[in-house]
Amino acid sequence: MSLANGRSYLAIPGPSVSPDRVLSAMHRTAPNIYEGEIVDITRSIIPDLKRVALTSQHVAIYITNGHGAWEAAITNIFSRGDRALLAATGRFGHGWAEHAQRMGIEVDIIDFGKAGAADPQRIAEALRADTNHTIRAVLVTHVDTASSARNDIAAIRAAINAAGHPALLAVDAIASLGCDELRMDDWGIDVIIGASQKGLMLPPGLGFVWFSDKALAVSQRAGLSTPYWDWRPRGTGTEFWQFFGGTAPTHHLYGLREALTMILDEEGLPQVWERHRRLASAVWAAFDAWGKGSAIALNVADPAARGWSVTAATIPAGGAGALRRWLEAEAGVTLGIGLGMALPSEPAYQDFLRVAHMGHVNAHMTLGVLATMEAGMQSLGIPHGPGAVEAAARAIVGS
Repeated sequence: MSLANGRSYLAIPGPSVSPDRVLSAMHRTAPNIYEGEIVDITRSIIPDLKRVALTSQHVAIYITNGHGAWEAAITNIFSRGDRALLAATGRFGHGWAEHAQRMGIEVDIIDFGKAGAADPQRIAEALRADTNHTIRAVLVTHVDTASSARNDIAAIRAAINAAGHPALLAVDAIASLGCDELRMDDWGIDVIIGASQKGLMLPPGLGFVWFSDKALAVSQRAGLSTPYWDWRPRGTGTEFWQFFGGTAPTHHLYGLREALTMILDEEGLPQVWERHRRLASAVWAAFDAWGKGSAIALNVADPAARGWSVTAATIPAGGAGALRRWLEAEAGVTLGIGLGMALPSEPAYQDFLRVAHMGHVNAHMTLGVLATMEAGMQSLGIPHGPGAVEAAARAIVGS
């Protein structure tokens, strides 16, 4: 008999759980797209998107996903044949590099592996070696969704400055926006990339690119810029249709308005960050307990280098894959697959999983996932240490 009947829980790193009130806001007939309410709502969304990224500069909205937002940033920064420096700390760093390379950009990749943060000093060294300043931008993920490794963006900006290099700093914050502390202006970020389906608690469909005045100036000579992806009319235009390069994503905008109100005006951004930190701490505490006397382990050993929105881990000998299948079939819980740790054709692919704790997630949701994971380990006979749920509970209330 399965115990999966009832409301299922998708604990994967996007799409995250959408609040009922966000879905209700979207559940309506289409509005007039030329004047009235939707225009007013959009004009209220723009400054609030800037508040989420803690910037006074510019933001563009695209009808796309995170991969499309990558491409939007590339088209507005580069010309074909330009050079970029990319710090990779997981699969999504390499994915961004692959997009740029296919678009004709020469990408110098510094691969920091899959289990830790980038070293700012190595980035500085690479920039110092670029004496002709041919590198146009440094590309880095804030939190890589695959590895769950988090990079110190402020330290990377300091390294760029110490090298005396004029490169832009572009940050993929798709997995961290609205979950981890992120400060565009204070940290000297020129470009931030985000998407709707993670910390912003919406269904997939919207991509966002925040860009500085410096990045705006660079885009004036970007040879890859096209009418649809050009961020200038989206970020600085005066007519409503320019925000979207055509028809507005009407229902997503209603949901986004509700989500931003929840994040900024009701819970408050610092409190949102703290909630994610404590939920992440609970997940880490559970894995630490499971790992005592077993081979279960968190992917990132250093807590300071872990993102607050998603946790990547290993349960060897195919345990991760077996546990994911058991949870979905028997408990109604879906965990994330391990991305970039092994090829799907390799047996080791089944040794990795991810637990998401991003967006509209609270204590009982996270503790419930951990308790059902422990039930699955017991049912499957997966060796694990004791006391995981108790350790998670202590982390929730005491961290």
